[in-house]
Amino acid sequence: MRGAETKQSTMLSLLSPEQRVPKDHPLRRIKQLADAALQELSPVFDEMYSAKGRPSVPPERLLKASLLMAFYTVRSERLFCEQLDYNLVFRWFLDMNMVEDSFDHSTFSLNRERLLTHDVAGRFFAAVVEQARNAGLMSDDHSPSTAR
Repeated sequence: MRGAETKQSTMLSLLSPEQRVPKDHPLRRIKQLADAALQELSPVFDEMYSAKGRPSVPPERLLKASLLMAFYTVRSERLFCEQLDYNLVFRWFLDMNMVEDSFDHSTFSLNRERLLTHDVAGRFFAAVVEQARNAGLMSDDHSPSTAR
């Protein structure tokens, strides 16, 4: 029997993004590693940002967004921010709720110099890779040197 098509008029959900992401999703472990690395960098972030003025997008989100862009081969920051509007996994990974506005793509360029000056991006990626290596999550299977 053919099912009836129903139109979605509104969306009210009592589920959190945490509940929607499968327990065995590969990003769950990466999120743990990234969050641990960012916790270590928290004092550096405190030094980087003024206590006064308008709040910016947290550097933790920008760095974790960079991981997502690499993992999902998102070709631009503009495209990433567009996808952030509707991609539940991206929102979950960045600890964003469903009604929170996505940030503007220019946020990356506006904060890039600050992140580079303090070398937090390099330290963050090195910490995540080191943790992944120590946990046995790294593989050379897809490296360019072994692909033939």
